[in-house]
Amino acid sequence: MHIASSQDFGRAVRTLRRQLGITQADLALTSGTNRRFIVELEAGKPTCQLDKALRVVATLGARLALDPRAGVTAHDRGDSGKVAK
Repeated sequence: MHIASSQDFGRAVRTLRRQLGITQADLALTSGTNRRFIVELEAGKPTCQLDKALRVVATLGARLALDPRAGVTAHDRGDSGKVAK
């Protein structure tokens, strides 16, 4: 699944949680967060804490991977350290 925003990430978490038949409360308990965090994460709140979000992903038995876009190489980076578009 392509994730380009916090909303995409939240939808992906919600979809997987529902597929596994896990409630928000149970996911919060087993991931060491609280239900409000799960609700905000699934809603795509852009300021959710990354460490907690990654813990939730791991609790769901999933993994998060970064895949470079096709054609992007190390020499595409300029002096600013940003990848050229």
